[in-house]
Amino acid sequence: MSGTEGFKMVRADDRYLCNLPLFHVGGTIPVMGMLARGGSVAIIEAFSTGEFWNQVRDTRSTCILLLGAMATFIVKLPASLQDRDHTLRTVIIVPLAEDARAFSERFGVTVWTLYNMSEISTQLVSGPNPPRTGICGRPREGAHVRLVDENDCEVGPGEVGELIVHAGDPWSLNSGYFRNEAATAKAWRNGWFHTGDAFRINEDGDWVFFDRMKDAIRRRGENVSSFEVEAEVARHPAVNEVSVVGVPSELSEEELICVVACVEGMSLDPAELIEFLRPRMAHFMIPRYVRIVDALPRTPTAKIRKHLLREEGVTPATWDREAAGIRIRRDKIG
Repeated sequence: MSGTEGFKMVRADDRYLCNLPLFHVGGTIPVMGMLARGGSVAIIEAFSTGEFWNQVRDTRSTCILLLGAMATFIVKLPASLQDRDHTLRTVIIVPLAEDARAFSERFGVTVWTLYNMSEISTQLVSGPNPPRTGICGRPREGAHVRLVDENDCEVGPGEVGELIVHAGDPWSLNSGYFRNEAATAKAWRNGWFHTGDAFRINEDGDWVFFDRMKDAIRRRGENVSSFEVEAEVARHPAVNEVSVVGVPSELSEEELICVVACVEGMSLDPAELIEFLRPRMAHFMIPRYVRIVDALPRTPTAKIRKHLLREEGVTPATWDREAAGIRIRRDKIG
């Protein structure tokens, strides 16, 4: 039952609405969790923002796992008197890019989050309605996890490190990659599985997602979490979906480009977006480039294909705030 221990928020009288492919861990593990508890499962062909609440009502589902982008799409729907006219009571949002308490209050549900990937077994699980975005929870009972630097030495309190996992029970983690000994050796070095994800532990003891190691951006001597920037950009009412990646800088390291798709029927002024972001994040996190597209490229499991956005880089249609005369510097104190 590895992995299902993390789904402590579902009960025997729940009905889980499966909206992810069953070849994906986000589809498989919740279904296994429901079967382990004697609950029921409703399977739909695909997630649809416009049909979401009708699908919940038609299947009388009580719980669901939503990818972060799906939750954002739902939040962007106009407020309605039917926001609480449904059977849903438990929503698991992964990763937690939305305000859990606001989501809970609007839709009358309890929000949870967790951390998992295909190779491991739900090592981190939150409590109900986590207080901050980015939280992934705390190690569940039986989890063996550490945060380490590039030499596998544990990082200090509050510092960012890579999450590594050790198997507490036989066969609770993957044992390697099929016909790829090099990848297996790299991931399993020193007897611990290296997730490739960076975290820090906050002052309350919650494990907070920083970024995929490969997606973290280095800008003018500062490490920038693309996840944190994306979470703030997504709060703009005109933004439906967003991805932030690094592109080469003419000076050194990288600059941030923000690729945005707007809510249907709305438009976005890049300069206004920058002003929206200024009080919300450190000066070095504010993107230099803004590119507006119809939709972001996604995989069948709704993950954004960031490598395509990096390859496309700064296109002729990309807005450059420095070319527009907008330069942002560190705020002075006093």
